[in-house]
Amino acid sequence: MTSPQYIRNFSIVAHIDHGKSTLADRLMEITGTVSFREMKEQLLDDMALERQRGITIKSHAVTMHYQYQGHKFELNLIDTPGHVDFQYEVSRSLTCCEGAVLLVDAFQGVEAQTVANAYAAMEHDLMIVPVMNKVDLTHARPDEVREEMEHTLAIHAEEVLGCSAKTGMGCKEVLEAVIERVPAPQGDPHATLQAMIFDAVYDEFRGAITYIRVMNGTVRKGQKIKFLQQGTTHEVIELGHFTPRRKATNSLAAGQVGYLICNIKTLDKVNIGDTVSVATGEPALKLPGYREPKRMVFCGLYPSDGQDFKQLREALDKLVINDPSFEFSPETSDALGFGFRCGFLGLLHMEIIQQRLEQEADIDLVQTAPNVTYEIVTKTGETMEVHTPQDVPDQGDIEEFRQPIVRVSFVLPTEYIGGIMKLCTDRRGTYVRTEYLSPTRAMLVYDLALADVIYDMHDKLKSTTRGYGTMDYELLGYEPGELVRMDILVKGERIDALSIVCDRRDADVRGRAVIKKLKEEIPRHMFEVPLQAAIGTRVIARENISAMRKNVTAKCYGGDISRKRKLWEKQKEGKKRMKSIGSVDIPQKAFLAVLETGEEEGKKK
Repeated sequence: MTSPQYIRNFSIVAHIDHGKSTLADRLMEITGTVSFREMKEQLLDDMALERQRGITIKSHAVTMHYQYQGHKFELNLIDTPGHVDFQYEVSRSLTCCEGAVLLVDAFQGVEAQTVANAYAAMEHDLMIVPVMNKVDLTHARPDEVREEMEHTLAIHAEEVLGCSAKTGMGCKEVLEAVIERVPAPQGDPHATLQAMIFDAVYDEFRGAITYIRVMNGTVRKGQKIKFLQQGTTHEVIELGHFTPRRKATNSLAAGQVGYLICNIKTLDKVNIGDTVSVATGEPALKLPGYREPKRMVFCGLYPSDGQDFKQLREALDKLVINDPSFEFSPETSDALGFGFRCGFLGLLHMEIIQQRLEQEADIDLVQTAPNVTYEIVTKTGETMEVHTPQDVPDQGDIEEFRQPIVRVSFVLPTEYIGGIMKLCTDRRGTYVRTEYLSPTRAMLVYDLALADVIYDMHDKLKSTTRGYGTMDYELLGYEPGELVRMDILVKGERIDALSIVCDRRDADVRGRAVIKKLKEEIPRHMFEVPLQAAIGTRVIARENISAMRKNVTAKCYGGDISRKRKLWEKQKEGKKRMKSIGSVDIPQKAFLAVLETGEEEGKKK
């Protein structure tokens, strides 16, 4: 059993693409955790989608052993995702560590997520080991980046270590700095068992595999344990370390990180942030858990072929086992049939779930436009959460309509500040501050409505700054806004699936754009089809799809006009009768075209 004074628990935090997973590879190589034969790039990113996109989606843990100054140290590394959508994964990992390696790219410098992750590590009172990666690149600018780190993160420039995770240069020094600077875990191996669950994965052969960090006491194979929050008792069948494969051991003591297998068949029996303690006698105190991840973006997922509904449900059930931050519930739509309303942490999370469904379950999906969660206070004083525009009550019943507001930090070259300020002003953003990280780079902070951020803010940012800008956002809360539900009526009937929640000031423009697009996509019928966009009972835009006409007077040559009139009247009667009983066929293509352009054209004012 390793004494707590020779254990170091740390994670690597950085902006997306700054080289966290590559540095983890080098550290495993230096410590001999993985043989040269087993080594491959981004070894910890074991999900096919992670390897394909080159990003980390799930946190991964690995235990390494290293001989330093005559002592054998046990180093537990928890690799974390860099993207803003997976921020909750980062906060879970940081709770289990005493230190964090803060990685910054020697060319790109301090980015939006670097700042967010550094503050998160400071909030958890972690010892930060600042490291600058990619110093071997010809266009690296180490002196300027050190200055940026000192200025933005209050880190002394001389404390920053330089390394190249790709070539391995300076990585040994990083490892030794972790041993020297990161404090040993506090905890008594002989106290009552107290362990934190920081993650769980599902294995089809072994069931739920629970990742734990032991705070106090010792857990042994065959012992009876209790999950305090869940209130369930289990027997430990197997426990061990990640090396990075699972390696069984007989016990895990205070300060150690590892896994438990307890014959648990589903992941909903394991609560992330729960405390593991003894089943008999006085249990340990509960550890402060995590905030439940809040789903902010919702959209409908429908099988493009109506037959696959059952298959889609099975695929979603499987996914939710592995990713508890995602949720779904069945819904129906006039245009698309049966499907599911799904909640995600953000746009990238939504994209990844969709890709996993298409690749792993081989289902062809139709996805509706993403929308955010709104809060509505009704006239009766009741507060309700609304995930879809169809659930919004009538305008007369609403006392206050609130929308989620986020604080967005843009890190960008100074010459693009004007363009981004205009972009935020067009979206009615509130200016907060500008910070200069260096003479050529600045951080611009704005408060914006989340709905405006999720649609196309990232694309607009990249095109305005030519790819050099990055952004990070955090939820501030809900604020009242001038919001309305805009309905689309086809032949006087409201089409639920086309309703949109938007700002009252944008409604006219967006209404006209949707109606125009529908007119192009809906085929002509034997009768006239009116298309309308309305807020409540007020129609704000209208177009008519004219009826197909047959020339009924073609056989009349000369003669009295009354004969022609008679035929026209007869045709008119037939059209009228047809209009009262005929239904309008809206093709799926028309429906999807509206979803794509309803957002876009509304912005082109």
